[in-house]
Amino acid sequence: MTKKEKALEIANILEELYPETPIPLQHKDPYTLLIAVLLSAQSTDKKVNQYTPILFAKADNPYDMVKLSIDEIREIIKPIGLSPQKSKAIYNLSKILIEKHKGNVPDNFKDLEALPGVGHKTASVIMSQAFGHPAFPVDTHIHRLAYRWALSTGKNVTKTEADLKRLYPKEMWNKLHLQIIFFGREHCPARGHDPYKCPICSKYGRKTLFKLRTQSN
Repeated sequence: MTKKEKALEIANILEELYPETPIPLQHKDPYTLLIAVLLSAQSTDKKVNQYTPILFAKADNPYDMVKLSIDEIREIIKPIGLSPQKSKAIYNLSKILIEKHKGNVPDNFKDLEALPGVGHKTASVIMSQAFGHPAFPVDTHIHRLAYRWALSTGKNVTKTEADLKRLYPKEMWNKLHLQIIFFGREHCPARGHDPYKCPICSKYGRKTLFKLRTQSN
């Protein structure tokens, strides 16, 4: 079996388990999704979803957001973590959206990644989930699973993203990235994971493959 054939078999398992892939972060448009994704860095979707309604009740668009002070934003998002950096980024990117993009979130990587607090992964999420453009956002969890399933030998998320894009057709990227996240949370955690009970690792994981090779020798 080639790596590409294995990748597609893994995708079939994910499709059976997660035929629907709702976006886990609460939002109503590209701007609120952008803010939610920015806030999710080194936090959890659950925690972000607890506090974005409070923030968005005061400001759910860049024009209202810049009416708040950085300190006011920080006070609301403090429980999420990294509030000093995130509050500055939210305020400053909102200002840039008004000044350079007529208050709209741009739908291209260059302009998105030029915004404060927005890296390639966040930009990829916005491009795929807000605008439907083919993108394969790779966070540390997808990076871990891609290595665990022997789909990538990447030492960083950039290499893993390139490997996954080579293995899967563009029309699968947007949905597949969410399916992998959902699967990781439910079946393939970083700690306390038994690869021989995992629906994917038991067939395609590195540890399983190593054990099978050892037994056959």
